[in-house]
Amino acid sequence: MTLPPHSPSPSPSPSSSSGPTAPPQPSVAAPHPSPALPPITFPITWLLDHAAAPIKYRAITDVAKLGASINEQVASLPFTHRLAVTLAMMQDADGTWNHAMLTVPSARAEHFEGIGTINAVRRLLEYGWDKDTPPLTHARRVLFRLLAEDDDPEYLFEFGSKNAAGHDEDMARRARAILREASAAALAQAGYEGDPRLRGAARRIIERIGAYLRSPLAQRPFVRVGNQHVLPPEAAPPSIHALLMLAHMPLFRTEHHDAVALLAHHLAQPLPRQEAVQLCGKKVVPQPHLVLGDMLPNRNTADADVAFAMGWLELMARLGFLRKNDNWCKLYERFLDDRDERGVWHPHKGAATPRSGYPFLWAMYPLEDHPAGDERWTDVTFRLGLIGRLMGRTIELV
Repeated sequence: MTLPPHSPSPSPSPSSSSGPTAPPQPSVAAPHPSPALPPITFPITWLLDHAAAPIKYRAITDVAKLGASINEQVASLPFTHRLAVTLAMMQDADGTWNHAMLTVPSARAEHFEGIGTINAVRRLLEYGWDKDTPPLTHARRVLFRLLAEDDDPEYLFEFGSKNAAGHDEDMARRARAILREASAAALAQAGYEGDPRLRGAARRIIERIGAYLRSPLAQRPFVRVGNQHVLPPEAAPPSIHALLMLAHMPLFRTEHHDAVALLAHHLAQPLPRQEAVQLCGKKVVPQPHLVLGDMLPNRNTADADVAFAMGWLELMARLGFLRKNDNWCKLYERFLDDRDERGVWHPHKGAATPRSGYPFLWAMYPLEDHPAGDERWTDVTFRLGLIGRLMGRTIELV
């Protein structure tokens, strides 16, 4: 593929899976490159030679920002990817995938068997599909329906049977809250920030989180129940879904800057030793989607799960928190140091393709479908460039 000519002042790229670039601070203005930091070399030519179609497309549009020069061949790249087309074709007639929302394929699945709707939508967005493509248009009705705070048991999806939520009001309330935040995140990522339905749901979510972060409970969130420390029912820490929603709503963050500032402080605090479990009615249930502090505290954590580290750093960059946190910046710089002379990332140790068992990452990693040869390094190499762009760093194309 021929690289489009680079323009020194490119116009904004067309709609893509990553949505509008999030500013580093709650501001409507685009981020300014930090003069104190050197430019980041981005191996666009190498990626065009080795990466899968979605990574090529997003490298051009989201990192290189060559939107003014995109031709028809480049614009069609997301729809030439075999796995993306396969996923789109698996959609059911009601707009869902497998009448589920947050399920992910098992390790033994050949492709996308068992995938839930929210993860399928986010995956297509990560592949570079626009929100107005037929599968995503067909899915948005059910996603917007999940934003409504109704009690229709049909809209509990997999939670209705798996957790018997249909017969337990406390568990049903928990399921509806999870699905509401996850669907809001998917819709925000798709680019619906201006839709009043999404903004209404987002306002209720941020108000609930803000009230929790302002309360004494945020400082000592756990209470003792029997021989176990648990979160009480009224505790409302931010979920990973709420963070993703806010990451793709920069204007909304500006309007709620006080709560966003509290959130930044919360995410920089050390994680408690206790697991995130919460009292729901009379049951103590795991809440792995809740974020109780800094989930990327050190180098060992980053090395143990490189894919998660990329996801966390990208999320923090979109929220505008990354370049304000010295530790995360150092970890990001260390990943940059692990690149070769071409700007291609390689593992700090070993030669295995990074893997992650964190379900939230399934939609975004890996986008590459050939985990062999140089293709093993395309995902992380692309994400490092994307994170730099989101931070406001100068990108130097090579």
